[in-house]
This record gives sequence, C-alpha cells and structure tokens, in this order.
Amino acid sequence: MKVGVLGLQGAVREHVRALGRLGVETRVVKTISTLEPLDGLVLPGGESTTMSLLAQGGLLEELRRLSAAGFPMFGTCAGMILLANEIAGRKEPILGGIDIAIARNASGRQVDSFETVLEVEGIGSDVPAVFIRAPYVTRVGPSVRVLARHQGVAVMARQGKMLVASFHPELTEDLRIHRYFVGMI
Repeated sequence: MKVGVLGLQGAVREHVRALGRLGVETRVVKTISTLEPLDGLVLPGGESTTMSLLAQGGLLEELRRLSAAGFPMFGTCAGMILLANEIAGRKEPILGGIDIAIARNASGRQVDSFETVLEVEGIGSDVPAVFIRAPYVTRVGPSVRVLARHQGVAVMARQGKMLVASFHPELTEDLRIHRYFVGMI
C-alpha cells in the first residue's frame, strides 16, 4: 500500500511520520506525476487558501477528479476545508467530495487553540485531538456518518472513502485515526 500526503504546505512531515510508524509506504505529492500510483491521499492541516493556490496548473483539477471518483482521501483541518462540498463565505467548493458544510476557523483564533480528548466511533473514547483554528461542520448530508463531536459540534466525519477531521491527529503520538484511514483504503 502506498499513501500520498499533499506536500504543498502544512503538517506534511507529521502525516508522513505517522503513516511510516504504521509501516505504510508514503510519498509527498506536489505534482500530478507524483499522484500515480497511490492507494490513498492525506490532505494535511495548514492553510486551505494557500494550498489551493499552490495546486494550480492542473494538480487542483486532478485532485477534483480523484475526489469525484471516490478515491480514498483523509483531510485534517485545512484538508477538511478542501474536501467539504460547502464552505461558508465561498460560492463553490475547493475540491469537494464529502457532503458537509463547514465554517472556517470556527474554534477561534490561533490563540484559542486547544487540546482535548474525544470519543471517536469505531476508534475509542480516549482519542487525543489538537484543535488549531479548526473548521466545524455546520451541515451533514444524509449519507455522511459523524464519527466525533466536540461540545455537540461534528468534528470528524466519513462518507464512503472520504474521511475528514477538524483537528490534527498527526500532532499527537496516537496512531489510531491514521490506522482507521489505512483500513478504509
């Protein structure tokens, strides 16, 4: 199995490290040619606008095509924004692929960042989560399964082979969410 990590900006090496600790071969993806052959793709936390601008020149369109085809993708924080079908304040999605609406930076500013423990369906009741200017889910489509909530708000969801999280599991030592994604593939 080979999993790519979109390497344009953000927590790239942290995801590569987590997947490597699971024994998964990884590749940093920066161009269309580095997308082949992969079995899944992680879209890391960082800045979604910056990532979408850096993906111009065909890569963005190829990522949209893969997302529409149901290619396994895992988006954390900014990656969740990239995969959401609706983003507050935008007329259209960046990539789309999961039937959710999100509000960017809903958990507050950088100074409001926090760590907590979540109950995540199918994973455990003690999953550490790091929230940094996190987006929150404001609408969930009928075929989307919410896997975790924080203070009543959906912060992790799955639809088919798409997995998204508002938080940064790659910034913890806990590998269960990455293992869950690998199992989805």
